[in-house]
Amino acid sequence: MSRIGRKPITIPQGVEVHVDSKNLVTVKGPKGQLQEQINKDMKIHIENNELIVERPTNNKIHRSLHGLSRTLINNMVEGVTKGYEKKLQVVGVGYRAAKQGNKLTLNLGFSHPVEMIDPPGITTEVPNPNEIIVKGIDKQLVGNYAAKIREWREPEPYKGKGIRYADEAVRRKEGKTGKK
Repeated sequence: MSRIGRKPITIPQGVEVHVDSKNLVTVKGPKGQLQEQINKDMKIHIENNELIVERPTNNKIHRSLHGLSRTLINNMVEGVTKGYEKKLQVVGVGYRAAKQGNKLTLNLGFSHPVEMIDPPGITTEVPNPNEIIVKGIDKQLVGNYAAKIREWREPEPYKGKGIRYADEAVRRKEGKTGKK
């Protein structure tokens, strides 16, 4: 039995969860509203302020969807209450980030600055030129946008230059040694 799928999701104060007959889950909270279509085979019901996800059979596909469905709904509940954020670090001489309105400008050693416009539902902050914070209520959107920013200059192994996640450890390599 799925250990994650069996756990009930407690619905906090101020959060409203609605499940329709086709398993379209809508979660409203203080930070906003999210919707997700959950597989029609899963049984989702709410009892005494807890949301429970059950699977109809022990088929392989139902077992795999059980934990996934519960996690997707839990991420939505957590997103509308607390929100999500990813921190990125810009490492390298002359590499920096700046924010102007909803436009993120990155100087990454190219002949031109890279400009990215924040997608709807996502905000970026630049507290200092070497740090970027991506915030939003949808965990998937936050992660995808942070990955797109990182994609412009992934950290290289010799000097460690590039854009990395704040908790990422860059594996360093030794450079060439001169032959004598």
